[in-house]
Amino acid sequence: MSKEEPSTSQMLPLALGVGIVVASFVIYKLYFSRPNSSKGTKGRKVLLEDPQVKYQLPLIEKTVISHDTRNFRFELPSKDHVLGLPIGQHIHISARINEQMIIRSYTPVSSDDDHGYVDLVVKVYFKNVHPKFPNGGIMTQHLESLKIGDTIDVRGPSGRLQYTSPGTFSIKKCVRTRPPLLRPLRST
Repeated sequence: MSKEEPSTSQMLPLALGVGIVVASFVIYKLYFSRPNSSKGTKGRKVLLEDPQVKYQLPLIEKTVISHDTRNFRFELPSKDHVLGLPIGQHIHISARINEQMIIRSYTPVSSDDDHGYVDLVVKVYFKNVHPKFPNGGIMTQHLESLKIGDTIDVRGPSGRLQYTSPGTFSIKKCVRTRPPLLRPLRST
């Protein structure tokens, strides 16, 4: 049996195919594997720049969704501001209620593309509804009692999980550590 060398005309389709695959991979990495804020923060006013700072936000709208669920809309400092909450993170709301500092975590339902406001949908746990919890939810009842113009203290972003790009996320080991970059395992 004689071995024949492949001709140039036979190698051309193979080389072209490999080139297309490599070029597609490079284009994907350059344009689609960027961090989660595709618009970036350049040119945007972001409220949550420091997770240790509390920001006061006034209630501008309260919508009744059901007998025990409300949509609370809070105003950001300007119509140009966005909250600046990365995907997978949450905010802390704090209030002094009956001489006690109460802090609860919430995930807004508004998008980071929404300028000038942040929305929270909250189930209100009223007093004397559930026998195991006769006092109800302290923070949710406080939110329910707010009148238009009343303020809440918000800080964040907070949380161990952060979505960074398509198929990529990071998880902090504890609150004070820098998160390592993790990619999901894919079976082939």
